[in-house]
Parts: sequence; structure tokens; C-alpha cells
Amino acid sequence: MVLAPSTPVRNAARRFLGFARDFQGDQSGVTAVVIAVIFPILVGGMGLGAETGYWYVTQRKLQHAVDVSAHAGGARLRAGDSKAQIDAAALNIALNTGLSASVGTILVNSPPTQGAKAGDTSSLEVVLTEVRPRLLSSVFSSTPVTIKTRAVASIVENSKACVLALAPVASGAVTVTGSTNVNLQGCDVASNSNSSSSFLMSGSAALSAGCVYAVGQAVTTSGLTLSQCAAVKTDAPVVRDPYAGVAEPAATGACKDGTVGTPNGSTNVTPGRFCSGLNLKGNVTFAPGLYIIEGGNMTVNGGDPNSNSIVQLSGSGVTFYFVNGGSLKLTNKAILNLSAPTSDPYSGILFFGSRTSAGASQTITGGSGSTLQGAVYMPASNILFTGNSKTSSGCTQVIGFTVTLSGNSSLQSSCTSAGTRTIETNETVAIVE
Repeated sequence: MVLAPSTPVRNAARRFLGFARDFQGDQSGVTAVVIAVIFPILVGGMGLGAETGYWYVTQRKLQHAVDVSAHAGGARLRAGDSKAQIDAAALNIALNTGLSASVGTILVNSPPTQGAKAGDTSSLEVVLTEVRPRLLSSVFSSTPVTIKTRAVASIVENSKACVLALAPVASGAVTVTGSTNVNLQGCDVASNSNSSSSFLMSGSAALSAGCVYAVGQAVTTSGLTLSQCAAVKTDAPVVRDPYAGVAEPAATGACKDGTVGTPNGSTNVTPGRFCSGLNLKGNVTFAPGLYIIEGGNMTVNGGDPNSNSIVQLSGSGVTFYFVNGGSLKLTNKAILNLSAPTSDPYSGILFFGSRTSAGASQTITGGSGSTLQGAVYMPASNILFTGNSKTSSGCTQVIGFTVTLSGNSSLQSSCTSAGTRTIETNETVAIVE
């Protein structure tokens, strides 16, 4: 079957052929002038069409590069790396996935400066820009073509921990040992050590938790019960220190007498600097504020393990800061009812160990009925948490260089109004813009 052209089409064809014959027979030179005028426009138009396709392909290639670059930067942000390390990772991936080193630039904003995630510290923004010279389309414009792409990566929290060890290589960075029975309600355990025993259980120790995350490997016993995962998550990403950005207080002010209280007596204490440690007796109530402990231990009954005197420590909105040799040594004769402030500068931090106290040993052995509302945050110290507390509610976080759990404790992570920051675990990185 042959389709004959319609009458309008036939007429248009006749007109075009006639126009062509007129040009062919023209001897006046007008044709040459017309062609000289039209030809650059024709070439420019063809060039513009071809270059538009090329620019589109380049833009798609650059969008892929910015997406993977932002994801790489987000992974470094999740690991708690510095801005310089995040920038380096993002640039390296961008250059290897499409960004031209000769005509391209990269901008990394953490947090983003625009869009829905502007100001969000769990997000970062990457902008890739290439300035390409025009080719045939330069007939119309000499201005180079700027191609810009943008992507935003966010860290998505999936669960939270109440115990975190920050040591990068220590064996048994989180250790659960002895006849302990620790119940972590609604929270996980995380160890940033890459050791083969990053998380270590031994003896008849029992631990109940949502899940356990270890950067390295784990040694467990039948006493481990996990409610949110089938087994310990090994080779896990590093968990960020949520308080890494909190500045340490200055150890200034007049030194106060560190001997406080009497057996069976009641004493009120105001904030200040205790330069030779802090020895507590009787019932001691701390007024809200910052207590600086240096040059000795914060302890009860002079640290005498044979003392039968029970010491009750109470206080709301308090932070105890340990520096210059100051350490926490609380025995099971201490009944603790302490809560951290819920606003800056030390919001959520109950016990704060200096980051300069590398290798310091901190011991917390609260007696039965003790309640700690806030974070035991001692990032350079080895924490021995042997509390015997049984709390029905509250928010207790334990963050140390290493953490050893012993005794019988029940820690919870009901932190909605405690002023604490979330220890985020099982985080994923997603491109959200």
C-alpha cells in the first residue's frame, strides 16, 4: 500500500523546488550574500543543538559525581571525622566519578546552608561546579557555560545506645564480666575498637540489651540477650561521640575544703572548685551548678571499703568535672540521686572527665536504689561501672575510653527531657536532596 502525499504537502514541495531553481538561476550575486548571512546562523544553530545535548550529558555525569561525593562525605561525618577529612573524602570521590580537575570546583558545607536541611548538623551539602567553554555555539555568545549540581546527605538514626566505648584499638573496650547482671532497657551497647575482642563477655555475666555494635569483633557467652538483633553486629561503623563538641570548663576559682559532711548528718554544698578531691559523709545535697574536682578523688567515707556508713548524695542540675588528677571513686555505700542540667553549657552531662586525663580510672558503684539522670562522660578514662541500681525510669549514659560493666544494674534510656544527646547507632547515610 502506497500513501500519496496530501495536496498541501504537494504544493509546499512545489514552492520549495521553485525557490531552489530561482537561486540556481540567479546571476546577481544576491544568493551568495544570503548564504553568507545564513550559513553562520545555520552552523551556530546546529552547534547549539549538539552542545545542548553535550551539556545535558555532562550535567547528568556531574550529578552522579555529586551524589556519590555527598554520600562519601556523609559516611565520614557519621564516623565523627574532622571537616578537613570530610572535605578530602568528598573531593577524592568527586574527582574519581566525574568532576574535572581542570575546570571543576567543589564546595562542602557541613551543615548545609540552604534547603530543608539547612543548619542540620547531621547533614552535609556538596556543590560541584564546572565552567565549560562554548564551541560552535560561540557564534551566539562568548560567555562560558556554567554547570552546577548539588546534593545533600543526611545521617539517619535507626537506634540509640546508652553505653559507648571510644577506644579505637583496645581489647575488651566494652567488657561485661563477673557475676554481673546488666539490663539495658531500650538501648544498645557500642564499641569503637577494631580489636578482635572489641566487645567481651566472660564468666557468668549476663547482659540484656537492644543490640550490640562493635567496629571489630566480639567474644560473647550464653548470657547475652538481644531484643533488636539476632547477634552482635560486628564490623560496624564507628559511633560518634555526641558530646565531642562540648567545651571543657576552666579549672579556676578559689579552692574549697574538700571534706564535706558528717556521719548521719545533713549538709548542703554549693558549686565550686575542690583542689584536693572531695570526701563526702552523711546526707549531702548539691545545689545546681558546676563542681570541679582535681588533685584527688571524689569519694565517700574517705574511700574506706569497710565503712558501714551509708552516704546519700542528692542534687538536681549538677555537673561534676574531673581534671588535673581528679577521679571518681564511689563505693556501694553511696546512694545516688543525681541529675544533670537540662540546658547549656553542660546539658545532659552529670560526670565530665577531662579529655586530657588519658588512662585515668573512674569507678562508680552506686548502692541499690541509686538513680543517675544524665551522662557519665569521661572520654579519656577507663570507667568501671559496678552499680547495683535498679531504676524504673530515667536516662543513664556511660561513655568512656573503655567501659567495664560489673555488678547488677538496670540502665534505661528514657531521655526525652533529660537534656542529653543521643548516642546514635546503626546509622545509615542517605541522599535526601
